[in-house]
Amino acid sequence: MRSLRAWSVSVIALSFLASVAAAATLPATSFSYNAAAPLDILVNSSRTSGSLVIRDVSFASPVRGRIHAEIIARADAASSRPGVLFVHWLGDAATTNLTEFVPDATVLAKRGAVCALVDALWSAPDWFDKGRATATDYADSIRQVVDLRRALDVLAAQPGVDPKRIAYVGHDFGSMYGAVLSGVDKRPQWYVLMAGTTSFSDWYLLGAQPKDKAAYIAQMKPLDPTGYLSKSSARAFYFQFSNHDEYVPIATARAFAAAAGARGETHFYHAGHGLKGAVIQSDRLVWLESHLGM
Repeated sequence: MRSLRAWSVSVIALSFLASVAAAATLPATSFSYNAAAPLDILVNSSRTSGSLVIRDVSFASPVRGRIHAEIIARADAASSRPGVLFVHWLGDAATTNLTEFVPDATVLAKRGAVCALVDALWSAPDWFDKGRATATDYADSIRQVVDLRRALDVLAAQPGVDPKRIAYVGHDFGSMYGAVLSGVDKRPQWYVLMAGTTSFSDWYLLGAQPKDKAAYIAQMKPLDPTGYLSKSSARAFYFQFSNHDEYVPIATARAFAAAAGARGETHFYHAGHGLKGAVIQSDRLVWLESHLGM
């Protein structure tokens, strides 16, 4: 995962104080795009696995190139099905891509959901150390949220998906960008957010350093996930954290979840930042099934 070499007490203090202060979020227009533009979905391959159809696809990004995704759904399409968008973490090389949540999506799809999994910008090899730059982190973050909104368009366009039964699942960066999404897009009404932190600067400053650290933190502050969680119109949030996470201290985890107020349900586990384990997976799936009426 990301290197710890740049971690410092001063960075932790600055970013944590910024996160707990009253957060000024960006206006919704900052994340606007042409939703009427063609989705341009291309099916790269399609296969069946038991009752499921698994399609490897790509679709047009509103801001840059194409987005790789996988759509998993039952072959016997029902007229009203919940939809779930999954966004992966920045973790080990094998699962820093849409495959992280294939097990979750497979379970939910068998039970009737339509699941879309996307490769986020951090899925590119060596993205954190070589593929990104502090000069573009702010603009790239806005573009990533726009791409997630476009992914929701693709999910909603799938046969039988009920627009009133949409959920989002994200881990690590997927959790943080999902939190921002929750404040600017009203379609997902239920969120599972795993191991997110309160400020993008917390993690981006573990890598390449900007020339002016204070200016960088100030620029990124309007993207703090907590501000968007507090203004979100989503109905409920399910937060999953590790109680010994090297990247998300318990106090920071609690501050992240607290931003959702009474709509949030928070759970800590004896697991690492990867939050791996059958119980952890089962907890979030049971919660999703309950809220999506499955």
